[in-house]
Amino acid sequence: MSMCYREVTLQQVSEADIGKTLRVAGWVENIRDHGGVSFIDLRDMYAVMQIVIRNGELLEGIRKEQAVSIQGLIEKRDEDTYNPKIPTGTIELEAKEIQILGDVYKALPFEIMTSREVREDVRLKYRYLDLRNQKVRDNIVFRSRVISYLREKMTELGFLEIQTPILCASSPEGARDYIVPSRKYKGKFYALPQAPQQYKQLLMASGFDKYFQIAPCFRDEDARADRSPGEFYQLDFEMSFADQEDVFQVGEEVLSGVFEKFAPEGSAVTKAPYPVYSYKQAMLEFGTDKPDLRNPLRILDLTEFFQKCTFQPFLGKTVRAIRVHAEMSKSFHGKLLKFATEIGMGGLGYLEVLKDGSYKGPIDKFIPEELKEEFRSLARLEVGDTIFFMADREARAAYFAGMMRTELGEKLDLLEKNAFRFCYVNDFPMFERDAQTKEIGFTHNPFSMPQGGLKALETADPTEILAYQYDIVCNGVELSSGAVRNHDLQVMIKAFEIAGYDEEVLKQKFGALYHAFQFGAPPHAGMAPGIDRMIMLLRGEENIREVIAFPMNGNAQDLMCGAPGEVTEQQLREVHIKVRD
Repeated sequence: MSMCYREVTLQQVSEADIGKTLRVAGWVENIRDHGGVSFIDLRDMYAVMQIVIRNGELLEGIRKEQAVSIQGLIEKRDEDTYNPKIPTGTIELEAKEIQILGDVYKALPFEIMTSREVREDVRLKYRYLDLRNQKVRDNIVFRSRVISYLREKMTELGFLEIQTPILCASSPEGARDYIVPSRKYKGKFYALPQAPQQYKQLLMASGFDKYFQIAPCFRDEDARADRSPGEFYQLDFEMSFADQEDVFQVGEEVLSGVFEKFAPEGSAVTKAPYPVYSYKQAMLEFGTDKPDLRNPLRILDLTEFFQKCTFQPFLGKTVRAIRVHAEMSKSFHGKLLKFATEIGMGGLGYLEVLKDGSYKGPIDKFIPEELKEEFRSLARLEVGDTIFFMADREARAAYFAGMMRTELGEKLDLLEKNAFRFCYVNDFPMFERDAQTKEIGFTHNPFSMPQGGLKALETADPTEILAYQYDIVCNGVELSSGAVRNHDLQVMIKAFEIAGYDEEVLKQKFGALYHAFQFGAPPHAGMAPGIDRMIMLLRGEENIREVIAFPMNGNAQDLMCGAPGEVTEQQLREVHIKVRD
């Protein structure tokens, strides 16, 4: 530490230093004049300390947010001025000398202590000031601690950290690439990796047993509250001679470990093994493949039953229902109906179970008397229950039911408090048919192993084939996706053929994997939990930008440094690019 500017950082000063002359440094957070005696709240990265100034001349030229070095005597505060909110709250430093190290030349765009209340575009433009705010800074310090723990944990589990290239070949992997023009090879381009997918599989083919990295990923996608535009980081890992269960165990150990260590005190964290839901089961029970298990409500499938009834709007439709045991006012029902119409439903049918066991609601008269007991048993109805109905084509009925489950859970305050509830969702469809073109394409990761292998690809309806793909979901947020990889060349050729890529395209776009799989590739599997989302959940933040040091705004702009920006004509010429109007 340079003794020229400071001898100690502020959190190192304690009552043991009373009577010592010390030099400290930091930023002027606040200046208070108490008539004859003035005070500065001095802040460094670690703590805040009160500086007392009895010589008014020392305050000349001092203003907020200057970087200063102060030398003085450590004193005990008067007991009635103790500040229990800060570690240095029982001591103060009487300034004998103040040196301005970094001056402030113009008005601050906002008060540092309340920067989180400022408009986001202003915060991001002056992010270096926003980061001086303790809560903002603490998120970044917290992020560093989590990443350090993840590295330590993965190494402990026998994984080797290996960095994969940032400049790579463009490949059709689902999202839109960021492309980088080549100066040396006219008309050719690199791409920034959407994920280290091919490289980590090639590492397995190279004989490395367990790989991981804190991987930067680049996707030209629009922002959401839980997704940063442009770039994000994930804990990417892959294992040789491994199947789905092997990956599940590592995922559980690492995520349970990090959440148990870093979640707020008193939080409940799912213990391994995590519950596992197939994609089909998740869509039925929760109406989404990202279920929030803090919500106790489950969706019922009453399709078959209502085909025996006379309610015309349900006939020939998929019918889903949600049973709720709660007091609901007329105005609450009105708000629910409004929500239902806003998400595209034609209405919202319901029944209430009265004290005498009879039903009240517009659908009651359409259920024949002889079927009412069967209905009660199927829906597991009790006195005081209300059951809501959603009917449409299967996908839309699932969507509506999922949205209504979330709305009811939140509005009735049913969600479990202070809990992180994990689950796996697996058995995703390998292929899907495009609604417009009717052509078959990959549903998710094209590098997944299809269940049933080559035989399934050659004989089954592609839309019926499931993949060894899985997600980890926590509190309704997808934290990770992964898969058992396809390491068999013949299976790979056939899978891509079904999705419309012939062997020549496969060689051209995924040539490295195509050739590597001809030289004894081992079975391998992995996943990649998202670090930004993980930290967002742990910190209880609603917006992912709060846990990233220098985030872009929602329009993928760096307001602080001015990216994306224009480049010179010379730079364009060097990479053989001409900008079209």
